[in-house]
Amino acid sequence: MRLSEQQRTEIVSAVRQAFGSDSRVWLFGSRVDDTARGGDIDLYVESAISDAEQVVEARLGVLARLHRQLGERKIDMAVRRAQSTADVPIWRLARSTGVELT
Repeated sequence: MRLSEQQRTEIVSAVRQAFGSDSRVWLFGSRVDDTARGGDIDLYVESAISDAEQVVEARLGVLARLHRQLGERKIDMAVRRAQSTADVPIWRLARSTGVELT
């Protein structure tokens, strides 16, 4: 995984502060591959929040905080709301190929 311990800690902290302590976050995409170079930071979040507006606000808050803490990097974030029954392919891909950050 091509994230430093500090980056990983900051991501988890930002996600849990915005989405709740029960939320979970995975890194997926090219940053999981230690042999790759560059690439954006792809995050998948399973939120403890079910309200759509609150999820949008939390997502924007996390992205703003991470841009301040990690610098101007491209960060993509897919968020699954609490109690969502949808079956979205990107969610399956992120969980199956990603690494959960703790």
